[in-house]
Amino acid sequence: MEPLPTPCPADRIPDVTGLEAFEAACKEAKEQRVVFIAVEQQGPLWTVKADALTAPQHTITTTAEDAVREAVALLIRSREIRPDSSAGPVDFVLHDVDSEGRARELAAALHAALYGDLEPLTRAVPPTT
Repeated sequence: MEPLPTPCPADRIPDVTGLEAFEAACKEAKEQRVVFIAVEQQGPLWTVKADALTAPQHTITTTAEDAVREAVALLIRSREIRPDSSAGPVDFVLHDVDSEGRARELAAALHAALYGDLEPLTRAVPPTT
C-alpha cells in the first residue's frame, strides 16, 4: 500500500469496506504513524472513520477539536449523519452519509482539520450564522 499524504485528498481516502480492507488500512496508518482515515460502505450508505490513536506523536489542537465537534453537530442537526456519530477526541465516526462522494469529501475535510487545516471542513460544512 502506498503511503497516504497528510492530510489526505478525497480521491486517496481508502475504502475499507470489509474486514480485510479495514485491517490493512489501519495497519498501514499505524506503521506510518499517521491519523487513520477511511470511508466504508454499509448497505446503501457510507461511514467516515478517523482515529488519531494510530498517530501517537500527533497532537490535535483545541481549535481543531472544537471545529470538528461543531461540524459534526451541524451535520447531525441537518440530518445528514446519524445522531450517534462521534466527534472525538481521538475517534471519529460519521454514520449514514448518503453517497461515496460526500463521504470522501467529509473524510478529506476531517483529516485536514485533524492536521490543522480547517478550510476544507468549513467548505464541506459551512457554519450557520
